[in-house]
Amino acid sequence: QVQLVESGGGLAQAGGSLRLSCVASGRTFYKMGWFRQAPGKEREFVAVIYWPVGSTDHADSVKGRFTISGDYVKKTAYLQMNSLKPEDTAVYFCAATRKYCSGNGCRDPALYDYWGQGTQVTVSS
Repeated sequence: QVQLVESGGGLAQAGGSLRLSCVASGRTFYKMGWFRQAPGKEREFVAVIYWPVGSTDHADSVKGRFTISGDYVKKTAYLQMNSLKPEDTAVYFCAATRKYCSGNGCRDPALYDYWGQGTQVTVSS
């Protein structure tokens, strides 16, 4: 049975940092990504890592501040979040898929088959 378990959310001040972790069990994946959803808004793409190559893609809104990384063998993905802003406040979800995608298609939440339970990130001003 596939499970994704996130950890590392919490409260941070603007300009601070947090690191999220996601551990997958059950099978290996070709892509693991992070998405977020703020109250009243749609779930949006944050970052994705492509395995086993390890290449990455980040949303423009977080580029230069957030970094996705991971360990293919350990089936783990991390999201290092620096220079946090109040608008980063959301529930952050880890997701994984074995499906093929290219370009912006890999940013579509519908592509991902497996999701974690989410972890709350709150950034105060």
